[in-house]
Amino acid sequence: MTPPKTYADWVPVLDALKGRTDDAGVLAAMQAGEIAWQGGVAERFSKRLLDAVNDRMDTASDTFQRQMGRARGQEGAIIQALLQMRKELQFLMRVLDIPALPEEQRKEYARLVREQADKMQQSLEDSAKKDRSGKLASIVRNHPLNR
Repeated sequence: MTPPKTYADWVPVLDALKGRTDDAGVLAAMQAGEIAWQGGVAERFSKRLLDAVNDRMDTASDTFQRQMGRARGQEGAIIQALLQMRKELQFLMRVLDIPALPEEQRKEYARLVREQADKMQQSLEDSAKKDRSGKLASIVRNHPLNR
């Protein structure tokens, strides 16, 4: 995938990000891409980028919930679900830390993903308290989503 230079170049890259078609290629193109950060373009670009990230986060969260539901206490399945979710969150953090974004936007967008990861981790820890054996709490603490 070639590095995008204009908003029109970014559209297929952001569509590929949302569609999960080539994460490595998309990330490489985004890291090498540029965009003129000016009125109109910046707003459209930001909206499209955040829509793609939110869509991926929603899908990852839904997948995580299904995996945890199917895990039924199996330690390996729980750990796998946690690690997969953490990997997706880390990928999204890298997506939002691209040179094409001004520093202020990078920090703001990364904060949104970090807050979501923190909320998910807190929710998992709260749910794990209901497990009397303490096994789930240990797994959740040892494999945090927000690392």
